[in-house]
Amino acid sequence: MSEPGNIPRPPLARGSRAEDPESFGARPGEVAITLPETFDAGLHFIGRLRTPWIERRQCPKNGRESDAVCRVELDRLYRPGLADLAGTTHLWLLYWMDRAPRNLVVQTPRIHGTGRGTFALRSPARPNPIALSAVRVVGLDADGLSVVGLDCLDGTPLLDIKPYFTSTDSLPEAVVGWRQEQEERRKGAAPSERT
Repeated sequence: MSEPGNIPRPPLARGSRAEDPESFGARPGEVAITLPETFDAGLHFIGRLRTPWIERRQCPKNGRESDAVCRVELDRLYRPGLADLAGTTHLWLLYWMDRAPRNLVVQTPRIHGTGRGTFALRSPARPNPIALSAVRVVGLDADGLSVVGLDCLDGTPLLDIKPYFTSTDSLPEAVVGWRQEQEERRKGAAPSERT
């Protein structure tokens, strides 16, 4: 058994998007880094997400942009974990954007055109391409779930499922600084001063 920090990184598939950031659509102003040669931890994929999107350009920018019913296929080993979800309306799904590059630390989003730090964006391109979506449950059976609110490619690996609690998961006062400034400029107002 390998010690954490000594897990070798598997070789990238020839021609994969992660191997060639240009095929992912690298843009001017983006900054890429060389990743460490080993991982710090391991993961188990618990299933796959089935969506109608097979190319990146088809995917919605976020799960709220689509009303497509998608399928959460859970591996047999993890299906007992669906117990007690009956009556649940919303869940958090965490998934692994396996076809995204992992070496970008500054990105230039197509719709914003300005370089932004990776950690200020919800892009799938990140050192650990973990994505999350709050999804609406439209069906539950012994093999998995039917949900609305995903934004990923068909076959994306599933990491985890968690219940969405409005009491703790909803933060209406939350602000993303650069986005707020952008909205204020669009409306013609001077950006707010923040402390």
